[in-house]
Amino acid sequence: MAAALWLIGAILLAVAETAAGEFTLLMLGGGALVTAGVTGVFTLPLWAQGLVFALSSVAFLLLVRPPLRRYVERKRGDAPSYLESLPGTKARVLQAVSGTDGGRVMIGGEEWSARTPYEGAAIPIGAEVTIVEIDGAVAIVVDS
Repeated sequence: MAAALWLIGAILLAVAETAAGEFTLLMLGGGALVTAGVTGVFTLPLWAQGLVFALSSVAFLLLVRPPLRRYVERKRGDAPSYLESLPGTKARVLQAVSGTDGGRVMIGGEEWSARTPYEGAAIPIGAEVTIVEIDGAVAIVVDS
């Protein structure tokens, strides 16, 4: 029974890692997986299970995580993030966009808040605009 609980914990930590992306939870999940295996083979008291978990997790964090992070960073290289890739792309105006009141645009199937970098007449609904900058959650756009 204890081995099954450790296995469930390992799976939950691995799933939670998808949100974190730092490999820390994955290493703890590896420690839980080792503990599940050891507990499945040997009948260990709770304190011994905790010791196995702590030692194996620390070993994973110190020995596996650093080379794994280096590998992923080397593979990823200088690829721009999604937000960094948006300037220069086109969008469609959903709600008139101006520099004072803002508006809404459709960028690749997603609705975004938008504004122009200048004061003046609003860009009308349906117009195609070019994204020049992303400022937080607001797309700065100009008329194409």
